[in-house]
Amino acid sequence: MSDPAPAPLASVGTGAPGFKREMSLFDAMMIVIGAMIGSGIFIVSADIARTVGSPGLLVLVWVITGVVTVIGALSYGELAGMMPHAGGLYVYLREAYNPLVGFLYGWTTFLVIQTGTIAAVGVAFAKFTGLLIPWFSEKHILATVLGLRISAAQLLAIASIVVLTWLNMRGVRTGKTVQGVFTVTKTVALAGFILLGLFVGANAGAIKANLAAFWKASWTHMAGGQIASVEPLSGLMVLAAVGAAMVGSLFASDAWYTVTYIAGEVKNPKRNIPLSLVLGAGTVVLLYVLANIAYILILPVHGSPEAADVMGRGIQFASFDRVGTAAAEMIFGPAAAVIMAVLIMIATFGCNNGLILSGARVYYAMARDGLFFTATGRLNRKAVPGTALVVQCVWASLLCLSGTYSDLLDYVVFAVLIFFVLVVSGIFILRKKRPDWERPYKAWGYPVLPALYVLAAAAIAVDLLVFKTKYTFPGLLIVLLGIPVYFARRRFLRPAAPVGD
Repeated sequence: MSDPAPAPLASVGTGAPGFKREMSLFDAMMIVIGAMIGSGIFIVSADIARTVGSPGLLVLVWVITGVVTVIGALSYGELAGMMPHAGGLYVYLREAYNPLVGFLYGWTTFLVIQTGTIAAVGVAFAKFTGLLIPWFSEKHILATVLGLRISAAQLLAIASIVVLTWLNMRGVRTGKTVQGVFTVTKTVALAGFILLGLFVGANAGAIKANLAAFWKASWTHMAGGQIASVEPLSGLMVLAAVGAAMVGSLFASDAWYTVTYIAGEVKNPKRNIPLSLVLGAGTVVLLYVLANIAYILILPVHGSPEAADVMGRGIQFASFDRVGTAAAEMIFGPAAAVIMAVLIMIATFGCNNGLILSGARVYYAMARDGLFFTATGRLNRKAVPGTALVVQCVWASLLCLSGTYSDLLDYVVFAVLIFFVLVVSGIFILRKKRPDWERPYKAWGYPVLPALYVLAAAAIAVDLLVFKTKYTFPGLLIVLLGIPVYFARRRFLRPAAPVGD
């Protein structure tokens, strides 16, 4: 039985099926920035500091992540300009390779990448809400179902996902308004926090301690919340540690590409999608590097989990890994916990709105090709894929009950890297395969920068597979399980009916 032919590029997400092009360049940038800035920048530097043990390497990890991200954005711009259609990366992979590869991306996006990130961000939102309202604490167990302990925090995470899904079902105008308000608020707040850290919170003791061990690398291995061993690093092990440490920074910098999913709703997408990718990702990368410079001016990297105060615990052992809160405590005193909790609640809520808004468009595009549930390939009366939003909401909510923030983080990053390599490699393939297609924007630095991106992403993925096998191997398995599902679906699913049928 032969594969159903994918819908022609001209008909997939170009606006013909009923999408409304209401997103401006500013709105698209708000999707990029808003989806990137969540809780990660305030948390993951603790784990990075334990892995590399050096102030210089801590900042370097974020710089490398930033360079990789911006090169990726520059490269994706060419694909976005060529194929400004709903579905983004799914469409690029389908056209560069074949429907199977496109399906594997969509399958993994649904099971792990998008919904896993939505769940992780929702859990983070609930964690910080619990600081203000203790009833929502993770320790407040409400029920045990089939051996699974359900906490008030998990229910709040699910509730936040449900509310944002409902808002986005009311139309793209509602979704973009929510996104704009929350993204502007958290970006201004993060910039203000960085400025205070750089010019007000700088601590002489922390600066002296960090300068003394600026490039002295070590890997602190933990067991049961205690230090099991501290491994001095040199040579290739430094590179291995940097690669492993990038799990956190890559997760915090992820989701910049989700704006490509909504290309069918962006005005002048051939111009505005590439611009929003580069400007949005570049803005966040700059903020993230400056935030970590602020951290090492305020707190020492090295610390002890048994220390009683913020300075003694350092960045490595900030309470519950909340580096942002620890730094804020040095600036604001006792009010820091409340200030940072509110900031992170705003950041995560806005982040999830962008993820929820954009993710459903992937399943919509898949369904138009007969690769997902037929109902998800239809728009509701508000011209948004309502059923796809609901299906995404249900699965992300189940994931909220399935694992911890860090587990989901590790699954997501490895799966994303696999497809990052394939997508950017697709630029080379399509230049040979489709030389006649219009390219309003061409990847800057081609072929050198895209090739460097592919090599860097592949090296990081291999590094994670070696040093984070417990979590990354399941990510690879999820991708591979999509192969039998792809061939099985041909018996049961058909392409969506043409528009007007």
